[in-house]
Amino acid sequence: MSNQLSCTCPSEQPCARKVPIFAALTDAELAQVVSLITQKSYPKGSLVFREGEPLENLYLINHGRIKVYRTAADGKEQILYVLSEGDFLGERNLLRSKPAEYTAETLEDTQVCVITRQDCQQLLLRYPSISLKIIDELNKRLDKLELLFGNVSPRETDKRICLMLLEFLEKYGTKQADQTVIIDLPLNREEMANYIGLTRETVSRRLNTYKEAGIIDFIGNKKLVILDVETLKEACQY
Repeated sequence: MSNQLSCTCPSEQPCARKVPIFAALTDAELAQVVSLITQKSYPKGSLVFREGEPLENLYLINHGRIKVYRTAADGKEQILYVLSEGDFLGERNLLRSKPAEYTAETLEDTQVCVITRQDCQQLLLRYPSISLKIIDELNKRLDKLELLFGNVSPRETDKRICLMLLEFLEKYGTKQADQTVIIDLPLNREEMANYIGLTRETVSRRLNTYKEAGIIDFIGNKKLVILDVETLKEACQY
């Protein structure tokens, strides 16, 4: 269940300004985008849309987190993306009307700004820079999926895990005075495993190996500390 209202973002910091696809627009142009927006609020655990349902909108995440997943034949989730403030979804349906290819579910209380497909098409024609930014983001997401569905060797296993940690570091990390970074984890261990196409046991085992090596540490079940950011980055590059 969601609550819907017109955009109530302050004019000096509209929600659309948080989304990189609108970065090249002037303040006046951005105001035109904001005029098209409807806001919706979803409690934690809500479905923004479900796989197979009509998908006719572009969703901009104002605050909160959303996991995007497909459901396998055995009923298991395959998490494709974890999206947060400044991210968007629904872009693949902007030029064609077809059912959603995945489900979007909130991981916490979330507010999204919604633009209809028809309005988005007019924006794409008027501001080509938006199209280029969307293509760039799609390429980044495709790179992630290619890694996910590639062969899983021991070397590839480590790379998937450390790239996931770097993604979480960038999006959810808070740098400390001692140069460590505390991450508010968006996923539990099972969801992490689904996200990178590994078993929960493999993920837990490798995370414990990183802990023993002095690269990471844990704060309960929902926070992780990156103790050595540079070593983690090096592990992702081999």
